[in-house]
Amino acid sequence: MGKSMACLAVAILVILFLYCVNNVTSDTSDHRYKEGDHIPLYANKVGPFHNPSETYRYFDLPFCSPDHVEEKKEALGEVLNGDRLVVAPLKLDFLVDRKPERICGKSLTKEEVARFRKAVLKDYFFQMYYDDLPIWGFLGKFDGEGKDDPSLNRVYLFKHLHFEILYNKDRIIDVIVRNDSPVDLTDDKEVEVDFSYSVKWTLTDIPFEKRLEKYSQSSSLPHHLEIHWFSIINSCVTVLFLTGSLATILMRILKNDFVKFTHDDEEAVDDQEESGWKNIHGDVFRYPRYKSLFAAALGCGTQLFTLSTFIFMLALGGVFYPYNRGALFTALVIIYALTSGIAGYFAASFYYMLEGKNWVRNLILTGSLFSAPLFMAFCFLNTVALAYNSTAALPFGTIVVIFLIWTLVTSPLLVLGGIAGKNSRPEFQVPCRTAKYPREIPHLPWYRRTLPQMAMAGFLPFSAIYIELYYIFASVWGHRIYTIYSILFIVFIILLIVTAFITVALTYFQLAAEDHEWWWRSFLCGGSTGLFIYGYCWYYYHARSDMSGFMQTSFFFGYMACICYGFFLMLGTVGFRAALIFVRHIYRCIKCE
Repeated sequence: MGKSMACLAVAILVILFLYCVNNVTSDTSDHRYKEGDHIPLYANKVGPFHNPSETYRYFDLPFCSPDHVEEKKEALGEVLNGDRLVVAPLKLDFLVDRKPERICGKSLTKEEVARFRKAVLKDYFFQMYYDDLPIWGFLGKFDGEGKDDPSLNRVYLFKHLHFEILYNKDRIIDVIVRNDSPVDLTDDKEVEVDFSYSVKWTLTDIPFEKRLEKYSQSSSLPHHLEIHWFSIINSCVTVLFLTGSLATILMRILKNDFVKFTHDDEEAVDDQEESGWKNIHGDVFRYPRYKSLFAAALGCGTQLFTLSTFIFMLALGGVFYPYNRGALFTALVIIYALTSGIAGYFAASFYYMLEGKNWVRNLILTGSLFSAPLFMAFCFLNTVALAYNSTAALPFGTIVVIFLIWTLVTSPLLVLGGIAGKNSRPEFQVPCRTAKYPREIPHLPWYRRTLPQMAMAGFLPFSAIYIELYYIFASVWGHRIYTIYSILFIVFIILLIVTAFITVALTYFQLAAEDHEWWWRSFLCGGSTGLFIYGYCWYYYHARSDMSGFMQTSFFFGYMACICYGFFLMLGTVGFRAALIFVRHIYRCIKCE
């Protein structure tokens, strides 16, 4: 099984690397051009600057649109990212300077003026691509502070675009766009607008291989790196101090317990009766309630952990370079589909360890435990996007493709993994026999119950990552570029270590209180960090962002709920696995009669 898993991992990485690199490229494979070659300018989308999910097609606004809009064929990840590229009616031929040229003249009606004015007041920006290089700009500007009352502002629409294109020999290095010639749209009346553009080509010595470095430099500036490293060092020092203190206390207590439990004199026996965790050796390995659900949660958590590992390997390998459109979404879809067999295998094998019988129901539960909430969230959010006529709404064809991937790849691999897990028939290795009747759990104070324990368990891992969370949120739900994946990987490792350790410590204290129902408790305590992350979402939305509107709010809290739920399953699995190793070890070190 180990060799098979290794081969599967290598195959997934090779497939993903080739797909992400080859399927998100420009129309010209080598990016080399001759003088006069036509290079299409793709208009992508427009939308409020502070609402990254609320985007619309470029020609939904009354710009100069061609008679026949030519759409660019896009990969799955690009569509999931909300990209809808169409060829813009501008001629940007290689090395051909253009003085201001008229695109078209339009007589904007009152309704069209109102639409442009509303867009400008909402800080609409546009996004274009030229030779796979991103181009941004704002539609206009306004003077004043009365966004809600247009009469308090002077609103202007930019009608001229000036492109300065930097080139090195036969390759394009950079594209800079400047807006000019504002036209006043303050008054509610018809306006004549001549949209125009100009092009200037400038020679540069920047090599083609470094043309994307400027997008990653923003996150690698010295003061940003200082903040990242300070947060990591601060997290490491705090975590090492707290975990070191807990480890010292825990090891001393365990050492004293082992000494007591290995003595044969009567005084030691009396101490043994007072101690606690040895007294429940006949119940500590009693199978938990809802075995099928527990096994399914472990299977899903293992799959999501594998998914995260592969994503980090691709990121550290340089696949997710800035503006590799849709590469991350493509990787997520493909990895999730290909690793479904891992979920089926671990869920079924653990379910059979717990002497489960209905493996078909367990597989159905495993396949739907994470995907079903994600599907329901998608259905609601896609309906909202359709109501807004946003590019965030997936086309019917893309939905069919995802359904086929789930039907032809995810489900068969889940079943095959389940069959492999069932046929492996592993035995649950325990050092103690389980008593016939369960021991009564003594009454515990409130701070030893599930919710307070979850609060304590989630706080320490969250405190180790919360500084880095801001940069992740600003990248995913904003326009900041994040490229320091090595630092993010270190933070991820710290998160796993702290989650495992704090779960082990709380499990020991639970067993010392003679509470033998540690299975679900360890899973819930390990996964509680996901709840803290979702709590941080509320803080970020209200205090650190300018997002607004029903659609953006729905997308932010809807998809973050799914992501945090995934973290809950993944970290819950890590916490339980660490606790299981710990419990097996301490009961193996003593004689249990």
